[in-house]
This record gives sequence, C-alpha cells and structure tokens, in this order.
Amino acid sequence: MAALPRLVCASSVVLVVWAGFCSAVCVEVPSETEAVQGKNMKLLCISCMKREEVTASTVVEWFYRPEGGKDEPIYEYRKTNHEFPSRFSGRLQWNGSKDMQDVSISVLNVTLNDSGIYTCNITREFEFEIHRPLFTSSRLIHLTVVEEAGEDFTSVISEIMMYILLVFLTLWLLIEMVYCYRKVSKAEEAAQENATDYLAIPSENKENCAVPVEE
Repeated sequence: MAALPRLVCASSVVLVVWAGFCSAVCVEVPSETEAVQGKNMKLLCISCMKREEVTASTVVEWFYRPEGGKDEPIYEYRKTNHEFPSRFSGRLQWNGSKDMQDVSISVLNVTLNDSGIYTCNITREFEFEIHRPLFTSSRLIHLTVVEEAGEDFTSVISEIMMYILLVFLTLWLLIEMVYCYRKVSKAEEAAQENATDYLAIPSENKENCAVPVEE
C-alpha cells in the first residue's frame, strides 16, 4: 500500500515539472487542416523567437489562396490589427499571444468556399544596438472545409486507452487494498495468539520468560 502514495507523489511531481516546462518553452504545433461548415476555425500559427531576451518588433501577414487562384492579403498585424476587404470581411478574429510567438487568427462561421491555402508570414526586427537584423518565417495551412464533422479515429483510440487505464488502475488499487487488509489481519491474529499464549502461562513461570541480561 505504501507504493500508492509514492506513485501519486511521483505523478504530481512529474505534472508540476511538465507544466513548468511547457509554460517556459515555445512549441511550434502545426494547425489543424479540416474545418466544419458553420463552425469557427482557428488557423494556428506559432513562431518561436530565437532570442527571447532581445526585444523585437513583429509584423504578421495572413494570405489566402483559393484553388487555382493567387494569394490575396486578408489580415495584418503591425502594432495594430488590420483586416483587408475580402470574402472574410467581418469573419476574422485575432488569436495571438502578447509575446507575439502565437500569431494565430480564427475564421468565424466557416463556409465551404473557405477551403484553400492560408499563408502566415512573420517578420521580426530585433533591436540590437549596432544593427537591426530581420528574421522571417512562413507557415502554410491547407484547409479543407466539410459539411459535417467525421469521427476522429485518434480521439476514439484515446478514449479507449483512457478507459483501459482506468480499469487497470482500479483493479490494481483493489489488489493493493486486499493485500494490505490480509497483511493487517494476519498481524492482528498473530498478536492475539501471542497474547493468548502468554495468558495461558502460569504466574510462577512468567518470571522465567524474561530475557536474561548478559554482563
């Protein structure tokens, strides 16, 4: 039973360390590529800064290219947000972070005509004393809009694994409880038997039960 508290404690420490690690490190996660008609879709664009200790000004440009068409600007962040006149007018929302490492936008009320290629261009100008170098990066998102959401195979597998893990942990906990109960019961029975045997010894012989002390 002592293993359970140690396991819980170790798990808590791992979670705390992992949470601290995740909050301090920027992870470039790719965006989802399938949206459902009538829903909101977040176009994820994360560009981790190479030098977090240096202040940099960031410019973000979003472009949209329909199938067989050309890139057209739809959104820009240059100290302030600016939405270009397009088929997305009134349907774009800024979802970036304050440190400008996450420069995502959301498309509200997605339509079937919103399928296409979205480009996220990031330009950073670092403010060094001698020079001001520019660093650029780009992300492409091939978005497909469907009428209805399909069943996510990954989510199904994750749920199945979660239930299996819960069943395993429950059985393991029950086994530990039964083991501890039997161990405690045997200890109590042994203690009771020793007490009974001691009471059964005649009074004149109890003094001989003392352990002799060597000089």
